[in-house]
Order: sequence, then C-alpha cells, then structure tokens
Amino acid sequence: MNPVLVNRWRGNAIESRHRGAVAVVESSGRVYAALGDVQRAVFPRSAIKFLQAIPFVESGAVDAYSLDDRHIALSCASHNGEPIHAGLAQDWLERIGCTHDHLECGAELPLHQATQFELMSEGRGPQRLHHNCSGKHLGFLSTCQQLGEQFNNYRLYNHAAQQRWFDVLEKLSNTRVSQLPWGYDGCAIPTLAIPLQRVALAMARFGDTSYFTGERRTAVERIHAAVTSNPYMVAGKERLCTALMERLAPQILIKVGADGVYTAVVPEHKLGVALKIDDGSDAAARVALGAVLQSLGVVPSSDAKSLGEYLRPSINNSRGETIGRVEPSSDWETLPA
Repeated sequence: MNPVLVNRWRGNAIESRHRGAVAVVESSGRVYAALGDVQRAVFPRSAIKFLQAIPFVESGAVDAYSLDDRHIALSCASHNGEPIHAGLAQDWLERIGCTHDHLECGAELPLHQATQFELMSEGRGPQRLHHNCSGKHLGFLSTCQQLGEQFNNYRLYNHAAQQRWFDVLEKLSNTRVSQLPWGYDGCAIPTLAIPLQRVALAMARFGDTSYFTGERRTAVERIHAAVTSNPYMVAGKERLCTALMERLAPQILIKVGADGVYTAVVPEHKLGVALKIDDGSDAAARVALGAVLQSLGVVPSSDAKSLGEYLRPSINNSRGETIGRVEPSSDWETLPA
C-alpha cells in the first residue's frame, strides 16, 4: 500500500488521507529518491505533453507555417480555454489551412469557470478550440500537414502521429511501448500506462539537453525556451503550472496530468519528478508536488509561501471562513533515496 502523502484536515482532525507515490530520477537512470510503489504502471495523461510536442517541433512545421514560441507552448498545454488560448488556437488553425472539424478532440466548455460563464452569457456553447488539449491536437495536425500525411483519424493508436511520440517515450524511458497497457484519453488520443519511475526518467532526460544531439536537441531546447517564455499559454489564470513557472522557469518546468498526476523537470540537477495520487485528487497532487520540490530544495521558501493557495491550501466554508487545511503528511520530512 502506498504511503499517505497528503492529509486533509477539518478543524483539529484529519478528514481525508491521500495515498500515492513519487519518483525522482536522474537522467542517468539512477533513482535519486522515491516514496511508494514507483514500479506500478500509471497513466501519465497530459503530464507528458512536453514529450508529445517533440515530433511537432522536430518536423519543421513551426517555421513552415510561421508559428512561434506561443504556439509551441500551446502544443504542450492543458489550457484554460480563455480568450488568449482559444484565440491563438484559431490563429493556428488558419495558418495551417484547417478548420474546427479537423480537430479530433471533442467540443468542451473552457476549464476556467469565469470564461465558461462569459461564453454562456453570450449564448455560445462548447467548441473544440476550448478543449484544454486543442494545442496538442493542433501540433498533430501541423505535423501531418508538414509531412504530407493523411490526417483523418490522426488520433488513433496506429496512426503515424501517435507512433512518433510513442517512439520518443520509448527512447527516453527505456520502455518497450508496444508492450504497455493503453487506453484512450479524454481528448481521444491514446494514453499509455507506464511505471512511474520510467515517467520520471523520461522527464529527467527531457530536462537534460546534453542527452540529445542534432535536430532532436534543437527541438527540445526550443520547447524549453517556449514554455519558459510563455507559461500562461501552458495553463492560464489560477493554475499552478503557470504560477510556478512564471516564478521559477527555466529552473523548474512542471506539467499537470489528469487524475492526480504531475511531472516536473529540474534541468540544472538533471532530475525528473513524477507523482501519482492514488485516488486521483488534483488538489492533493498539487500539495504533493510542492512537498517534493521543497524537499529537493528547488523552491525557495518565499516562492512556496506565495504559492500557498496551491501548495498548502486552506479549506473555507460558504461564509468564507477558514475551517481546515490541506498539507503534506509527515512522510515528507525525509524523502528517502
């Protein structure tokens, strides 16, 4: 059974305990630290979008269609669907000569609640551009266009658009991707179940650009720069990915995944982090991410305090009164190697 990583307090008693696992791995493959069962396969979901963007940038589509770092950052995003995100996605569609119908993610309302309300007040409904993964899908479309491929059903497991990022993940994680369990993600592309330790290894190598050569190294460096200079495109308002990277990128790059997953890259130390909260709590995953980054000494106390609404959030009732808190468990006092 995985250890309790996060406790949710109500008053002076623990109401909920969130178990999970975390792996911190060096780009060499050495496990730097671990808690819980890091060999258990998990679905990293959107937490590996930095890796999924590599074939897009590597293809030459960015320059061929006069795209820029904002578009690269959006290709890595689980964005809010705010006007800045949907507007850039529309711009991108036009640049590659495609329409909304070419996007094979579903139509959704924006993740950002205020943007949802604004959209509905205007009498507008869900659109594919608002889907938090629309940038990733635009990356697939652009790559298919650039390589002269048929892009109908680009979302399917056997399509070259998916096989390309499978190949990236296989090389970076030292995993036989064809042998991994898989299913379809919420945005309709395949998602692979991979041991948490291997996810952390892949992220560590993504952060260590000396691991790459040639066009791939150039592509990875370009993704680092794009995410660093455009953290708002990666998530948006009231989101930890944006808030943390606005303060600390490129020293730390982070990416949320669904159902209680986060990854992080610490390039200076050639470390990759991957964590999964067993019950899928996103709030607990944010707290756990803060705990591991602070344990590693890569988040200054002043920044941790500024990010307290994510990393140690209070629980408020309907009157706005603080009635509890969410915090790391005592297991974080020593992060064992």
